[in-house]
Amino acid sequence: MIAHLTGTVSQVGGTWVDIDLGGFGVRALATPATVASVRVGETATLATSLVVRQDSLTLFGFSDPEERDAFELVQSASGIGPKLAQAVVSVLPPAELRAAISSENLVALTKVPGIGRKGAQKMVIELKEKVNALGAVPDLGGTGGAASGADAWRDQVSSGLESLGWSAKDAAAAVEGIAPLREENPTLGIGELMRAALQSLAR
Repeated sequence: MIAHLTGTVSQVGGTWVDIDLGGFGVRALATPATVASVRVGETATLATSLVVRQDSLTLFGFSDPEERDAFELVQSASGIGPKLAQAVVSVLPPAELRAAISSENLVALTKVPGIGRKGAQKMVIELKEKVNALGAVPDLGGTGGAASGADAWRDQVSSGLESLGWSAKDAAAAVEGIAPLREENPTLGIGELMRAALQSLAR
């Protein structure tokens, strides 16, 4: 098991981070909060979870162990694979996920694309006794690197949202909704824009 990686951030996207480990590049799929916490060219440490399938090895990276633990915990519920688990922790940080499951807040859980009311009920039943093991979520107020190109951020955010389960139509609407934020502050990174888009979709 690969527990964590420390290296230089070489590139970031809406849902991934590339880490250079002394000339060996590793791509880790990541939540918007994680992407927003790193900067291209700087050293970063990611808590990681390696998902092994018959035909693939996929590494998921997180800015802190609590987010990784939430990702792994959610997968212990039946019917939830790594892609859906990543969507869950993208929409609901560990503290919010713990609160939603503990209080049986199905409305909060169904904000995640791919989780309906029955799926949310199943999560509550299967995870309620386990979820209190999650620690409090730390401050994730870091900023991401600026997107390259005047409109490159649109494609990155849109593709990132679609990879988390939203439709192309919903992703496009979210991108248009956050466009004024980008115009007001052109230095906003992809991770911060993704978080803003997720917040608009979760309303």
